[in-house]
Amino acid sequence: MFAVPLAENAELRPLEPWQAAEFLAHIDRARAHTDPWIPWATRSTDLDSARATLQRYADQQAADSGRIYGIWRDGTLVGGVMFVSFNAQSGVCEIGAWTEPAGEGGGLITAAVRVLIDYAFTTRGLHRAEWWCSAGNARSRAVAERVGMSLDGTLREWYPHNGVRHDKQIWSILAPEWTPGA
Repeated sequence: MFAVPLAENAELRPLEPWQAAEFLAHIDRARAHTDPWIPWATRSTDLDSARATLQRYADQQAADSGRIYGIWRDGTLVGGVMFVSFNAQSGVCEIGAWTEPAGEGGGLITAAVRVLIDYAFTTRGLHRAEWWCSAGNARSRAVAERVGMSLDGTLREWYPHNGVRHDKQIWSILAPEWTPGA
């Protein structure tokens, strides 16, 4: 397989169903940190459900409609990024990310998101990359800003999670606005 260096001690690699046990251990460490923002974290609670989450992305990758990658720091899975959706025909993708506290700092998420945007625009020729996040998630909004995205708008009380309706922000960057290797 391949690994893309993100920092001296961190790399980005594919995250696949055979890694379900490692993924589950990571999600268990990350759950309190990610659950307010990423609903699928609450659904990956045992080995079967963790494998099902990874299998869903493997199926999307086979259909060229989504992918998931892990971020390993010092050999431990501490977060990841994904193409939540990937549509080569329309030229639009949505990128998402998550981390546990051990994955914070050092710009790992931002670096990994840049790798995905660069791939989408430079390698695959897509036109638009989107970032959807809860308006209350300041760390997620900061990633969108750091990679040069613009806020397109806010969908007020767009989705319920844990009994609360959340506003959802949509950020985007267009291929002509992207500097390859940025």
